[in-house]
Order: sequence, then C-alpha cells, then structure tokens
Amino acid sequence: MPRYALQLDLQLFAGEKTEKATPKKRQEARNKGQVAKSMELPSAFILFGVTLLLFGYGSIMRDKIESMFVSTFYDYLNLEMTMNNVSVLFAQLIYEGFVLLAPIFGLALVMAILASYSQIGFLLTMEPLKMSFSKLDPIKGIANLFKLRSLVELFKSILKMTVIGLVVFFTIWNAKSDFIEMGRWPIIHTFSFTAHLILMLSVQIAAILLILALFDYMYQKYEYEKNLRMSKDEIKQEYKNSEGDPLIKGKIREKQRRMALQRMMQDVPKADVVITNPTHFAIAIRYDPKKTEAPVVVAKGMDYIALKIRQVAEEHGIVRMENKPLARALYDQVEIGQTIPADLFQAVAEVLAYVYKLKGKTNVN
Repeated sequence: MPRYALQLDLQLFAGEKTEKATPKKRQEARNKGQVAKSMELPSAFILFGVTLLLFGYGSIMRDKIESMFVSTFYDYLNLEMTMNNVSVLFAQLIYEGFVLLAPIFGLALVMAILASYSQIGFLLTMEPLKMSFSKLDPIKGIANLFKLRSLVELFKSILKMTVIGLVVFFTIWNAKSDFIEMGRWPIIHTFSFTAHLILMLSVQIAAILLILALFDYMYQKYEYEKNLRMSKDEIKQEYKNSEGDPLIKGKIREKQRRMALQRMMQDVPKADVVITNPTHFAIAIRYDPKKTEAPVVVAKGMDYIALKIRQVAEEHGIVRMENKPLARALYDQVEIGQTIPADLFQAVAEVLAYVYKLKGKTNVN
C-alpha cells in the first residue's frame, strides 16, 4: 500500500505560548498590577480572625455594652434635655463605642494586610486605576460573561452558598430541641445560647471559607501563570530588545577586534624585537628604560595575526628571532601592554642583548 507523508510546517507552532514567562515579563506584569491574587482570601482571614477574637473579647464587649446601657438609663435619663447635654451624651456614647470596636477593626485591618502581603508581597501601583475606555466596551463585557473564568466564579459562588447553607442547616437542626425549650429559659440564658451558636457557626463558616479561599488562590496562581506564558518567538524578541540583536552585537565585536588589531599593528614598528615560534606565534617586545623598568609586550598573536606581525616587522626592519619556548610562554603569560614577568626577564634580556649587539647599540643594564 502506498504511504502518504503529511508535511508539517513547524513555524505554525512558533507562536504557541508554551514557555514560562521570563523574569522581565513577570516584572512588567507586576508593575501593571497583574498578580496572582485571590479576593476570597482576605475576607476569609478577616472573618476567621475576628471570630476567634470574639471568643475571648465577647465577654468584655457584653460587659461594656451592659455598662453603657446602665449608665444611659440610670445616670443620664434624668438630665435636662438641653443641646449641650445631648451633645455631651452622644459624644460620650460614640467614643465608648469606638473604643469598644477598635480591637475588631484593628484586627480586621491587620488580617487584610497579612492576607494580601502573603499573596503578592509589597506592591504599590496606580496602573489599574488609570482610565481605559476598553473597560467600557459593552460587547467585550458581554463576551467576558461567557468565558471560563466567569463560569468558574459562578461555580465558586454556588459552592460557597451551598456549603454554608448546609452547615447552617445541620447546625440549627442539631439544636432544634434547644430552640423548642428556649421559650422557658431566662432571657440571659437565651442570649448566651444564641451568642454561642452564632460564634460556633461563624468559626465553621470562616474555616470553610478559608479552605475554599486557599483553593481559589491556587486556581488564580494557575490562571496567572497560564496567561503569562510566552511563545518562543516572544522570548527571542525580548532577548533581542534587552540584550541587543546577536547579529548586530557580532558585527560590533568584529569591528572592535579590527580596531584593536589595527592599533596593535601600529605599535609593531616601535618594537625592538619580534620573537617567533616560528610560524604559530609572534610577540613584539619594546624596551624603553626611560618609561618602564622592564620590557613591554606591544603586540602578540597566533597564526594569521602572527603572520601579519612578522610582515609588518619585516617591512620596518625589526629584528625577528626564533625561540619556541619563550614565544609560547610570552603568549600565554603576558597580555598586550604588560611588562615581562620576573621568571621570563632573564630570557628576554638575553634576546634584547643580542638584538642590541646586532644593531651596534650599547647593552643597557
């Protein structure tokens, strides 16, 4: 049977977002306020913390509220109804109420800050508050209603209401006998039982909301990472924008190498001697006792550059000497512009002495 091969153009998949976001894109998204954050977590933390606070602080609130009512009816009821007296009374009650509720408000604020900081850290940006007419697009708004994210939010709301409703139902159902007997209880006992039942329900609901909020945060994290994914082309383009086009950088480096080679070749005619390998390495050395205490390597190279150094030296009558071990040691140990190290100074001094003798110069100690 004949086989048919289906040819695929791999470039069709180049724009598919399969790669994790780069640190640069993550930082840009963070600066715009785009972070993985669950709006359910702060409210669950607040409800859970305030409920736990009321277990210890509830009796103090009860006594304080009772004292406020007693003071109002026994101490202020017989006061003359003047504007000044009423103002003082209301100011006193407002102050006492604020002091009474301050721990709850303070704890709620702390829990909200902790819940937000645990998710995104410290972030202060005004980008989400900027005016954007795209947010007012009704067609886009209707389309968002049918996205997967909207369906997930609807499912979360239904799940929360269902779970909370079941918890409330079973809690009240288990206490139905107490509700039947409540008519014969003293009023203080009724209030105490009702407050305890409400607190227990609050703890259970807060714990459930906290668990659901943690799952919601994991989902938000997943969605955030998914939306931040990049294609291979985007990563390449970001690298080009941040680091520069590799082709352009290569041309710049090549130009820099040419300029450095040109400057180096301009110093070869100033050399006293060129030590060779004889063909693979060439090192040009210059010694000026007025400027330096030791000979200096003014040019060096291997293969093609070594050939160019020898050609320039021949054109300008620079003495060339073959010394394979010394040439290799100088090439490996000494950079251009550096003086000869102490362990090679004796060998180089002998070469320079021989060169000076050839040129009829006086040997410099």
